[in-house]
Amino acid sequence: MADRYLMTPLLARGALFSPFKRPHPDAHVPPTRLVLPDVRIDLDRLARYERICGFATGADALPVTYPHVLGFPLAMRIMASRSFPLPLLGLVHTSIEITQRRALGAGEAYELGARVAGLEPHRRGTQARVVTEARVDGELVWESRSVYLARHRTNGESGKSEETASTIPRESDGGASLPVRAEWRLGGDVGRRYGAASGDRNPIHLHALTARLFGFPRAIAHGMWTVARCLAEQGPQDSVRLRADFKAPVLLPGTVTYAADGPAFELRGTDTGRLHLTGGLQPMR
Repeated sequence: MADRYLMTPLLARGALFSPFKRPHPDAHVPPTRLVLPDVRIDLDRLARYERICGFATGADALPVTYPHVLGFPLAMRIMASRSFPLPLLGLVHTSIEITQRRALGAGEAYELGARVAGLEPHRRGTQARVVTEARVDGELVWESRSVYLARHRTNGESGKSEETASTIPRESDGGASLPVRAEWRLGGDVGRRYGAASGDRNPIHLHALTARLFGFPRAIAHGMWTVARCLAEQGPQDSVRLRADFKAPVLLPGTVTYAADGPAFELRGTDTGRLHLTGGLQPMR
C-alpha cells in the first residue's frame, strides 16, 4: 500500500496533461479498470485517520469512508492519465454515494477496483462518475460512486443525474436548517493532518500559499474529511448507504456547525451560515 502515499507524482502528471484536454460529455471514456489485490490494513495509518476524523480508535470495524481512502490512488491514476478526457486541474468533487453491505473488518484482505462509469452533461460543464469497489473473497462488500465536475462553457442543459433526487434523506439548499449538535473550530493544519493520514496531499488543502495559486484565499478542508467528521458523529454503521453533496469549500482555519436530525446531517459556516455539506444515511435491508 505504499502506492497510496505517492500521490504527488500523479497530481503532477495530471497537471501536465490538463491544458491539452477539451472536456465534453460525448468524449470517449477509456474502459480502464484498475485492480489492487490483497490489500491489508495498516493499523497505525488507520488510527491516524480515525483520530483526525473523530472516529473512536481500536475498533475492528473500518469507518464507512475508509475504503475510499484505500481506493483513491487507483481512481487518481485513471483521472491523471493521458486518456482520461477531463483535465485534472480544476476538477471538483461534487458528491459521493457509498453502499456498504456489511461491517468491514480491519483484519480482512481486500481487492480494490476503480473505473470511470461514464460522463454526463452538467449545466456548468461535464461531470465524470468514478466507481470504486472493495471485495472480500470475490464478494462485493463496499462500493462508492463519486461525481467530479470539470467546469467549462455549456448550453445550460444538465444531465439526468442532476434531475433525479436521491432516496437518502438529506437537507437541500432551500430547506430549513437542521438542529445544531456541535460547533467545531478547525485549525489551519487540518488539511495537512488529513493529507498525511489519507495520502491526498493536494496543494489546495495544505497551505494558504499553495491554495492561492488555485484561487482560494486560504487552504480548504478536504471534502472527504468533512464527510468523515460528520459520519463519526453518527456512530458506527454496518449495512448502510451514505450520500453526501459538497456545496462550498471550508476555509482553514475556520469554525463550522454540525447539525443533524436522525439520518440527515449538514455542515455550515458558524458566522456566515453558508452551507458546506449535506448528507444522509439509509440502513440497508
